[in-house]
Amino acid sequence: MYLDDISTGHIKCCQVCRSFDLQQVINLGFSAPCDSLLTHEMLNSPEKIYPLNLIRCRKCGLVQIDYAVNPSELFYSEYPYRSGITETLKKNLHKTAEHVVKTCALKSGSLVVDIGSNDGTVLEGFKMQGMRVLGVEPTNIANIAIENGIETINKFFSMGVAKEISEKHGDAAIITAANVFAHVSALSSFLKGVYELLNEDGLFVSESHYMLDILETLQYDSIYHEHLRFYLIKPLIELFEKSGFTLVNVERIPNYGGSIRVYAQKGLKRDVSSQVVELLALEEKLNAYEDKTYEEFSRKVQESRKNIRSLLVQLNNEGKKVIGIGCPGRAVTLLTYCGITPDLIPYIAEQNSSLKLGLYTPGTHIPVVDEKRMFEEQPDYGMMLSWHYAKPIAEKLKTRGLQSKIIVPLPTISVLD
Repeated sequence: MYLDDISTGHIKCCQVCRSFDLQQVINLGFSAPCDSLLTHEMLNSPEKIYPLNLIRCRKCGLVQIDYAVNPSELFYSEYPYRSGITETLKKNLHKTAEHVVKTCALKSGSLVVDIGSNDGTVLEGFKMQGMRVLGVEPTNIANIAIENGIETINKFFSMGVAKEISEKHGDAAIITAANVFAHVSALSSFLKGVYELLNEDGLFVSESHYMLDILETLQYDSIYHEHLRFYLIKPLIELFEKSGFTLVNVERIPNYGGSIRVYAQKGLKRDVSSQVVELLALEEKLNAYEDKTYEEFSRKVQESRKNIRSLLVQLNNEGKKVIGIGCPGRAVTLLTYCGITPDLIPYIAEQNSSLKLGLYTPGTHIPVVDEKRMFEEQPDYGMMLSWHYAKPIAEKLKTRGLQSKIIVPLPTISVLD
């Protein structure tokens, strides 16, 4: 058994088991990387776009995309995403830290390393629980974490970085990767580095979008170039075994519209919790490894595109003003695939702490503006692009005086008065 790093460009075989027996699930066309927002000066220049195809390995069951963009292009210095500005997500990530400390019975002062640590929100939670913390973050968002008292190495994680940390800080009891592990193209090198840095009984705890939730709630907007893989339990077991780990526990969590938290312990043939067995059985029961399930998913995605675009065209023809609310990375897939441009949605309202203000969505060129404009103009409708957090966001906006009706595009279109 072996595991390879993924080369930039077209991926011809399964990223885990190397099988060529692949099912084409859905072709979302060509799309720009979701966080490559544009300045006004860039609007009339050519943009880089890449194929966005979802495929499935019939051998191990891994769902994946078939094109890898260079990581330095996806996670560039001025990367505009911050995990700490959405209150719901911030609370979830702090709860993650509290839960992991309790579940793993971590001793006070244990070293926790977070890979892809962004602005340090997860590590804030571990620090509050009495742990020593260290982040690894390749973008300039690392500076925000450092300013907030979270020591952070401003690099991509690698074997070299793992050795550097181990020599300076000692071995880690826990290494976390929240919404990062599915992004890694250098998969073999990454897991070798994790293995090197963990202590003898250490745990690698990752959180990723869960394919069952994507299927159940039609989250095709979560398909973008950062997400190379969409995990189910069976391919994860194989992935970790090839790297010297045992998948010992798993939990379903609400983050990002439905994720799984996976505990992989260093060493093979470790004791496995009943939750792993139960979730495997549920996946089989729900036909998560059958072609027909993905054929039906594809049909529903195409129907959703037709319905969303038809509604926006209809409202536009009726003279109604519709704007976007929230600009998560996943919005780019929805906007691009559904052909939503500024003639249908003239702007997207974002909170004033967002790093995306004053920029334009890649491909569709919709301006991202301060949400105060939305409150001043009170448009007829706002389409909730962060629809997976629709209820808490809508309640907060209504409390603050927003009178617009809110369109929730997925899993099926609904309108909140």
